Amino acid sequence: MESFLYQASIYLAAAVIAVPIAARLGLGSVLGYLAAGILIGPVLGLVGAETEDLQHFAEFGVVMMLFLIGLELEPKTLWNMRHKLLGMGGAQVVLSTLLLMGVAMAYGEPLGVAIAIGVTLALSSTAIVLQTLSEKGLMQTNGGRSVFSVLLTQDIAVIPILAFLPLLVATMPVQLSSDDSISRSDATHLDAYGHSSISLVEGLPAWGVTLVTMGAIAIVILAGVFLTRPVFRFIHATRLREMYTALALLIVVSISFLMMIVGMSPALGAFLAGVVLASSEFRHELETDLEPFKGLLLGLFFITVGAGINFVLLFEDWPALISMAILVITLKGFVLYCLAVAFKIKGRDRWLFTLGLAQAGEFGFVLVAFSVGQGLIPKDVAETLLLVVALSMLITPLLFILYEIIGKRMADQHPEIEADEIDHDGPVIIAGIGRFGQIVNRLVQGSGFNTVVLDHDIETIALMRRFGFKSFLGDPTRPDMLQAAGLDTARVLVVALDDKAASARLVAYARKARPDIHIIARAYDRVHVYSLYQAGANDIVRELFDGSLRAGRYALENLGLTEYEAAQAEHVFYHHDRDAVRQLAELWTPDIPTSKNDAYVARARALEKELEVSLAARQEAQKSG
Repeated sequence: MESFLYQASIYLAAAVIAVPIAARLGLGSVLGYLAAGILIGPVLGLVGAETEDLQHFAEFGVVMMLFLIGLELEPKTLWNMRHKLLGMGGAQVVLSTLLLMGVAMAYGEPLGVAIAIGVTLALSSTAIVLQTLSEKGLMQTNGGRSVFSVLLTQDIAVIPILAFLPLLVATMPVQLSSDDSISRSDATHLDAYGHSSISLVEGLPAWGVTLVTMGAIAIVILAGVFLTRPVFRFIHATRLREMYTALALLIVVSISFLMMIVGMSPALGAFLAGVVLASSEFRHELETDLEPFKGLLLGLFFITVGAGINFVLLFEDWPALISMAILVITLKGFVLYCLAVAFKIKGRDRWLFTLGLAQAGEFGFVLVAFSVGQGLIPKDVAETLLLVVALSMLITPLLFILYEIIGKRMADQHPEIEADEIDHDGPVIIAGIGRFGQIVNRLVQGSGFNTVVLDHDIETIALMRRFGFKSFLGDPTRPDMLQAAGLDTARVLVVALDDKAASARLVAYARKARPDIHIIARAYDRVHVYSLYQAGANDIVRELFDGSLRAGRYALENLGLTEYEAAQAEHVFYHHDRDAVRQLAELWTPDIPTSKNDAYVARARALEKELEVSLAARQEAQKSG
């Protein structure tokens, strides 16, 4: 017990120190966890092979993660993904396996070993990739959804792969001796993903295994549909908050155990249960209760990966091992890039898909240990594979950093598009027809004025045309497009672009070309306001400002103020804030952060005091009047 607590303390302390530092440096939490594991394991030797129990807890974080992902996907959504699951995901697994198998055979490995190596390295890291996508807000992008589809396919593929690998033993020229086994410390991650010491399918014929497996899946689905609601209502009646957490943990743990004893992946079973419960009214309760456990256990999982790297073996032949890891990433990246082209994933999404899935994953540990246990892979090959898998996972955060660099460069470029010929004019030009620009367009057109709408997104333009709004495809920041849209004769230019830098450039150009035109610009935040102000915009609208003011007025009304008093407070705040922004814009400089601009900070503090005095004076006048 003392040893377990000591190890847990070391792991948690390393995480608390390393992860915030990595986050502050912009490296992401995953790289911080991996670095923490390397520091306390191979570097300082504070943890060792006796941390097996802690590793089991850590691996359970992947199971929880897939359960929570399942909660976000209703069965209908999953069915709509079937083409990506079978087409894109299936092609990735098959093509990557064949390519990596070919390389292994070129190095002299027998066919059976080469296939085992291929399928082991073809699978990517669900834990690292999904955690990073969530942190960076990329899950809902087209690239993020494509990445998730492939990862889900890979998780499902583990089941037939585990059934297929024993058949390859017959292809081995010589069976391995009992001495060619791998130690438990080398074959980590097995019990949490693949097998249990208790098995209902051991010794059963193939049809019996199928029946037991289908029965387990049916139990999960039926329990999710018929039992969760009455159980949650029963728990709700106790009025004990901790019982919700206990029930949430019970659901995940019991499903995982059931999957393990029928020889299935607990992670896949948890995902299935999450999908079943996705339409439940208790979904948000489950998410809230399990999210802290998932984050902590996933962090411990990443630390165990870093701590488990065998640096002695690595230093003995580090050029070859690092080259192997890079070769795996390169070959998988080639397959992924080709699939991205074939499935018409474009732009930054293509690079997210390519770089995000190029590593090997945690299921590789499962397959290595299982292959050794079946006598398929020799111990020396297994140790090398474990290192290659761990190294590729360690490189993954760097691949996401590379993606961000590529993404920024692509964002700065303006791809050539075949612009429409503008055959329409009007007193108002609207640059950008997203959720902001379309409301402006409807109001102005509905009031009897013609508008010229420009946007560089072909899908947005097609949608506007479908609803009967005339609009033109073209880059609004290009001078020739603005001239064709009637910049020389227009009275008003509305700038509603999502790209902050592009909108500032557009305002600056329009002000220089037409000093007399009235420019209305949408701003993302206060700093963007200052940039647009200095570029020459006449009216600047912060996209959330008016909605936030209305919400504040509602709050005041429910705190006891009358509608008139709340409206007056809103009126005072509105005019004071607009004047304050103009004053602060004069002091703002793009080269100095606002928090380090002493003149800016001093004036902001003074203006806040003036606002408090103005609101207090208004309330006092209302009371006395």
